[in-house]
Amino acid sequence: METIKNLYARIIEALSGYAFDVLLYKSIAVLLAMAVTWILLRWTLKVLKRHLIRYPFIQQNKKIFQIIRQLGGYLLWLAAGTYFIRLFNAQFIAKPFYALLILLFATPVKNFLLLVIQYLQKTVADKTATKMDNIIFDLLERLSGIIVYIIAGVLALDFLGVNVMPFIAGAGVMGIAVGFAAKDTLSNFIAGILLLIDRPFEIGDRIELWHAPPGSASWGDVVDIGLRATKIKNTDNIIIVIPNNTIMTRDIINYTANDSIIRVRVNIGVAYDTDIKKAKTLITDVAASASWILSSPEPKVVVRNFGESTIDMQLRVWISNARRRMDTISYITDHVKTAFSDAGIEIPYPKREIHMISQPSTPSAPPAP
Repeated sequence: METIKNLYARIIEALSGYAFDVLLYKSIAVLLAMAVTWILLRWTLKVLKRHLIRYPFIQQNKKIFQIIRQLGGYLLWLAAGTYFIRLFNAQFIAKPFYALLILLFATPVKNFLLLVIQYLQKTVADKTATKMDNIIFDLLERLSGIIVYIIAGVLALDFLGVNVMPFIAGAGVMGIAVGFAAKDTLSNFIAGILLLIDRPFEIGDRIELWHAPPGSASWGDVVDIGLRATKIKNTDNIIIVIPNNTIMTRDIINYTANDSIIRVRVNIGVAYDTDIKKAKTLITDVAASASWILSSPEPKVVVRNFGESTIDMQLRVWISNARRRMDTISYITDHVKTAFSDAGIEIPYPKREIHMISQPSTPSAPPAP
């Protein structure tokens, strides 16, 4: 209250005489200097951008000029605010003012840090054989913003004169309690880090699904690998979010991890009286008619089993695009059925013959007297 009264008395004193004119002129001069400096800063950045745009770093990181402009604006407010605080002897607002500026500075600092991390990832991590540096940069990119804002918050509280040590100690105790209460979330978080380290799949890989909606496609493409969950878009264009802990406890079937070329197996059954050699020829001819089925390794038909009513055969083909696996199965099944029908080859199905045997009825014995 005393500080506010002193400030009020100083303002009244300044308005009552010569000091008012001095304060007014100084305030106008500072504001004009800020405006001129801001205009010069923007003009300088435009000139630099025009001359430096030919460099690859600038072409890939055009946002750096926006970050510098934002930092320059905050620095101008810092200089002007410091001058006005001293001019009006308003020390009671100094700490809140500086604390607010620290929080504002956190955003451009975070953006600049992200630019540096992304640049190092492109120039260093992408050129190395090991994936560990990629993992480190991914984690830094995801956590850098949180770290910067936490540091800014601690510094702002320190400027306000708040002792942050009790908060840190309380946060530790609360962290333990939250850890027990949110063990599933932490488990997914740890599993997400392990996924980034192991890399069983990358964004864009096609993998098998375990929790697809009933009646929809059971595989899809990875669209995002988060620290809590992984997003997969199946071939019905449905986004399925699977917790990372669930993924790490299941077998991961990745169709495109090594190459987009995979082998597809199609089961085909024929009747026992079928000419096996002719059936194999028809099946391989159908396989050769599909443009995406490779001729080397060539399609192969094998007899796998003698079933209850069929000779079970299997066509094995290599396709150039793993994402056409279901197209291949559908194409082969459809065209083999047509080829077999034209050739008179039967695709058997379970049959049962029921024989009705009638017996003559015997006369019943007369009742006893």
